[in-house]
Amino acid sequence: MSLRGLRLTGTTLAAVGLLLMLTVYGLSFFWVPTEVAQGVIQRIFYVHVPAAWVAFMAFGLVALTSAMYLWLRDERLDRAALSAAEGGMVFATVVITTGPLWARVAWGTYWTWEPRLTLTLLLWFVYLGYFLVRGSAENPERGKRFAAVVGIVGALDIPLIHLSVLWFRSLHPKPVVAKPEGPTLPAPMLITLLLGLLAFTLVFLGLFLLRYTLQTLRDAADARDRRATV
Repeated sequence: MSLRGLRLTGTTLAAVGLLLMLTVYGLSFFWVPTEVAQGVIQRIFYVHVPAAWVAFMAFGLVALTSAMYLWLRDERLDRAALSAAEGGMVFATVVITTGPLWARVAWGTYWTWEPRLTLTLLLWFVYLGYFLVRGSAENPERGKRFAAVVGIVGALDIPLIHLSVLWFRSLHPKPVVAKPEGPTLPAPMLITLLLGLLAFTLVFLGLFLLRYTLQTLRDAADARDRRATV
């Protein structure tokens, strides 16, 4: 697909995702019932959980494209990893921002060093390190390789985050959707959550394609500048 096609596809996906996101939040306030124990604050669930899903998906994509880049040395794979990492950091920041707001009401504190929160914060710092390693190397190619290794290693934290509430004593609630016996949410909550997952995914994919297109243009411009100075 041409860069123009990627840009058009990215713009379309992001726009559809944003419209669907508005629909989700309309449903969350005017259709979904208020949770009995937590009240209105539980509605942050429809931001927090989709953002976490997209962040994990993005960092998984970073790991996959980074591994392929180390194998094939294809610059397109490095651009894909970088684009996914930036999107993952945006959504991971949403997670670690909305989580404490929810916890303040649900647990009486903004933060506690319980396993899932700690591992999620660690994931955020690992991928912050991805950008620091990438930008601090004197040799750009070496920086890309080192960052790729960080991207692969960081993704190992994702299954630990998911399993931490099952393996350790935790204040964080256990999964209510990804369960062997099936979801336990009431139908309106489940439908709204699934629509939220779709909306956030479409927004991420749209931004990913737009960022990939921009990075491709930047790399082409840098290559022209290097040829012009030779």
